[in-house]
Amino acid sequence: MTYQTLLIEQQAQTATITLNRPDVRNAFNADTIAEITRAFTELSAAPEIRAIVLAANGAAFCAGGDLNWMKAMADYTPEQNRADAGQLATMLKTIYHCPKPVIARVQGDCYAGGLGLIAACDIVVAVEAAHFCLSEVRIGLIPATISPYVIKAIGESAAKRYFITAERFTAATAQRIGLVHEVVAAEALDESVDVLLKNLLAASPHAVTDAKRLVRDVAGQPLTDALIASTVEGIARSRASEQGREGVKAFLEKRKPSWLV
Repeated sequence: MTYQTLLIEQQAQTATITLNRPDVRNAFNADTIAEITRAFTELSAAPEIRAIVLAANGAAFCAGGDLNWMKAMADYTPEQNRADAGQLATMLKTIYHCPKPVIARVQGDCYAGGLGLIAACDIVVAVEAAHFCLSEVRIGLIPATISPYVIKAIGESAAKRYFITAERFTAATAQRIGLVHEVVAAEALDESVDVLLKNLLAASPHAVTDAKRLVRDVAGQPLTDALIASTVEGIARSRASEQGREGVKAFLEKRKPSWLV
């Protein structure tokens, strides 16, 4: 299917979703939100795709909401505002729950809702020159819809600071607070993403999906007998699975597992 605001490229077992509105710093509107949701939904169901890269064209990664889209919101009814915000929430949830690992390739500045995009991804690699900002309060809004993902990434303390000050911060700070995993020179960005993809594709596809789910299920949970029992059940299922048995057997026999052959 065709996309108006995105570019989709598939190469072997990897797909790249590229935000392609550089003239507006890849700010998103209703069309972009719908297309990102559709792209992740389709690629999540594609058996040949094992990893997804979220990238952007132009100087900025994503400036948040498109100004014309935001102007239109001023005349929305409460019901229209809820429906519109619901579409954004669905997009973020679709990225976060994607069964394939998702890498954000951040080549430039990322503001407001753009932080929600990258916070919903699994791994974020950014260039040294990139800046970040949760700018919503400056225009009388709050980063409500993106907050579950951003707070998961940076924690309550950092979220309180950057939600209420709307200050601009560097890639180094973004890495320190947990929003970004790797900060690299611009010329090293693609190489860094490729190294991550190589590692992801070397792992069992089923185990990667299950490991993502494991983090979601365990993070923030109290250490109860029920949680421990669920982790025991999880490793037991993993050991008994087809790829679990194949992986252990290949390791003992000093050969490549079937997903690499």
